[in-house]
Amino acid sequence: MVWGDDDWIYLEGGGNTPKVTVPAPDLQETVWEPEKARDHFDSEVLNINFQSLRVPLGEDTLSLKERPGYLRLKGRESLGSKFNQSLVARRQQAFRYTAKTAVEFNPETFQQMAGLIAMYDINNYFYLNLTFDEEKGKVLNLITCDAGNLDEPLEETVFVGDWEQCCLKVEVEYHLLQFYYSRDEAEWTKIGPVFDCSILSDEYTEPNRFTGAFVGVSCQDLSGKRKHADFDFFEYMERD
Repeated sequence: MVWGDDDWIYLEGGGNTPKVTVPAPDLQETVWEPEKARDHFDSEVLNINFQSLRVPLGEDTLSLKERPGYLRLKGRESLGSKFNQSLVARRQQAFRYTAKTAVEFNPETFQQMAGLIAMYDINNYFYLNLTFDEEKGKVLNLITCDAGNLDEPLEETVFVGDWEQCCLKVEVEYHLLQFYYSRDEAEWTKIGPVFDCSILSDEYTEPNRFTGAFVGVSCQDLSGKRKHADFDFFEYMERD
């Protein structure tokens, strides 16, 4: 295509029929460095792969400056809220992937939670989170939501009250999803059953939607105290 003297665009060869074969432009090859799997949150700007729900999150909810090297999320409304949530996630771009994070969080009530989430929307997700048990103290718990039906599948929550930092991991193998936890990433322990994560799909939702599956981190504080969680890193690694 070329611009004519009258500032209209024309086919370079004239006429109205485009050519099937045209010369390729003489452009210099640009080699893009592969993106690092682990984001250490060393920048003051959130990685472009991360997204929030509906609107960008301001410093009153998300900060990379208050504690350099950490993503700080300040607890907001529940995962079922259509308004103000404290959640950032990136798209699932492969059938097989592993995502990890490390979180520092000291909840004081069962209304406060923070952790790792695999989600489609507010009606379909799997959430491994740190929260508070009135008898045990700080624990790990699982919350699932299938077409709006909430469940807590663990028979017993896992006490981690003396851990300063808790590492969380999710592995997805096509339609199968498994959570893990660790104190230092040296040894991982499975938590919860193997879930059918095919519910995190456009086809499963009713009516059909087009959001796609995401994985990320989240923080809630239903007490209104805005308790914050600090995430040391987030890693997303696709597997062949």
